Amino acid sequence: MPEAVQPSSGTNKPFPPTPKPFAPEDEAALREALKRCSPSAFESAVQFRKTGNAEHVPAVVIGVIERFVEPDLRTKLKDADDDLRLIEDLGIDSLTMMEIVILVEDVLQMTINNDELRNLRTVGDVKTFIDCKIRGLPLPKPTKFLPIEHIGAVMPIQPPFLFLNEASVSSTAANGKYKITGQEFFLQGHFKDNPVMPASIMLEALGQLAVLYLLEGHIPEPGKTVNPAQIFFTGCEGVRAHRQCKPGDILTLSIKPKRNKMPLATFEGSIRVGTEKAVIAEEISLIFGYADAVNQPVPLNGATAESGVNGAAASIPAADSPPLRVAINA
Repeated sequence: MPEAVQPSSGTNKPFPPTPKPFAPEDEAALREALKRCSPSAFESAVQFRKTGNAEHVPAVVIGVIERFVEPDLRTKLKDADDDLRLIEDLGIDSLTMMEIVILVEDVLQMTINNDELRNLRTVGDVKTFIDCKIRGLPLPKPTKFLPIEHIGAVMPIQPPFLFLNEASVSSTAANGKYKITGQEFFLQGHFKDNPVMPASIMLEALGQLAVLYLLEGHIPEPGKTVNPAQIFFTGCEGVRAHRQCKPGDILTLSIKPKRNKMPLATFEGSIRVGTEKAVIAEEISLIFGYADAVNQPVPLNGATAESGVNGAAASIPAADSPPLRVAINA
């Protein structure tokens, strides 16, 4: 399994180690730099410069990104979803990204190397990266974006009971999407003439995303890997359903680990449709076991895997196999 973090080159000391004096002229310069950003971004920047408290940084980063995003796309940033993709969802190209970086450097008084930007794919990547730079923590491994072929290769759950069309996994969370096609077998009787995605199936989808996190984001003991044949659901607490989900809806799933130590892993999870809450689960619990690690990981390019995650030979299902074709075309 890949490691979740990697040491950054050189010494990554907390920045700034102590807050510098913040004079009225500094506030005036900051106001000028952020004149096209939201008032909350400016206030957060002032507090950061005065106190050095990294808790103010996310609001600054979101405010700066919002400044460079097209007006019709800014509503996507209101909830500051960490899985928002910079290019695909927000239309940020490489030149715009450089403008964002220059302004962040100026506002937070830090230096960012161009090479460090290559793996920033989501809003969450940017926030985590800047937070690590400020706190002097090791920089995280980049978010892994997993297509349906890879998900189908590593997951013990398979179509027609696999409810993930795509997913991304980082060291701190996993996100996924599933489109309700209307062809799902359980919609034939749930309900008559009114197909509605069962809440229990949506919880199953969150549980599957948690399984994927254990397989792709969890750091096991040295020489070990998570055994996909030994991951089982044990409980779910604090569940609330907020809306009906019907054919055509695209479910955006998110899970974050709360406690993760073999043999028990617990997660918090949520599902949204657009900006609307669909399901919230305060705690999803799984048990899992380890197997001896193998040296040949399953590739991400859709080619045949030389070895499965539990040491057995495995092949990535062909794209023209019926269940996966349905999922891909969803």
